[in-house]
Amino acid sequence: QLQLVESGGGLVQPGGSLRLSCAASGSTLAAYAIGWFRQAPGKEREGSLCISSSGGSTFYADSVKGRFTISRDNAKNTVYLEMNNLKPEDTAVYYCAAKMTVTTIARGLCVMTSGFYDYWGQGTQVTVSS
Repeated sequence: QLQLVESGGGLVQPGGSLRLSCAASGSTLAAYAIGWFRQAPGKEREGSLCISSSGGSTFYADSVKGRFTISRDNAKNTVYLEMNNLKPEDTAVYYCAAKMTVTTIARGLCVMTSGFYDYWGQGTQVTVSS
């Protein structure tokens, strides 16, 4: 069974950078689309960005476009979230999620809706504050 563990969260100042990791065990991430979601205090969970299992398709929410970058290293069974120019509104618990893909079409897709994903990590806290 696939298990996901996020790491890399912490306290950073506005304008700073942080790299989050989503490490998988129990299965290989190569066949999974990966999404990053975040939940700010008192807010609903929202999608930030995702990458297809093939790596050929990505989606970036407007709130993070140009600042966040998603990538995957299948050899390390890990997906990364590079976060640059962080803002206070980026403060949230960040979760990675995975969806098994089977078809060729599915391997080229990622969807930024939480219901799409079957596996979730425990989350890692990112706090952006002066």
